[in-house]
Amino acid sequence: MELYNYIKSLHLIFVITWFAGLFYIVRLFVYQIEAKEKPSPEREILLKQYKIMTYRLWYIITWPSAILATFFAFWLLHLMPSWLQMPWMQVKLGFVSLLFAYQFKCQQMYKQLQNDNFKYSSNFMRLWNEGATIILFAVVFLAVLKNALNWIYGVVGIFLFSILIMLGFKFYKRIREKK
Repeated sequence: MELYNYIKSLHLIFVITWFAGLFYIVRLFVYQIEAKEKPSPEREILLKQYKIMTYRLWYIITWPSAILATFFAFWLLHLMPSWLQMPWMQVKLGFVSLLFAYQFKCQQMYKQLQNDNFKYSSNFMRLWNEGATIILFAVVFLAVLKNALNWIYGVVGIFLFSILIMLGFKFYKRIREKK
């Protein structure tokens, strides 16, 4: 049982750093997209700096954290294989799959921005940034409550939370546009 607690602790640490990386990378994407609208030489200076920052965050923190969180998750499942039969774990693993899809899309966005290919607006990126937040809420509630029977309530709650985030985003956008 002591080994289990160490493995669980390491899993949680790397989940936290993984999410920190996902939250911050998209914020850096917002800044990078907005920097392209700056006048020269500020634009070139900022774009060069943001490319360095995103590279370091993505490959030194985010990807290693995702890999280590996954490694320790598999170790935990090896120690507790009965969890795979539990509905809450199956739903949680579905959300983890969504998280990896989110990360792979962020990887695509990262490569585009590194190549000065600006396909998305900063407003889109601000909204995109909330995807990881929604997944985080779902995974934490499932892991703590260990109840997938009420997952419908959870989905409704996440949906309502998403609506609140979008309303907050629109409110913030109006305030920013007035300034």
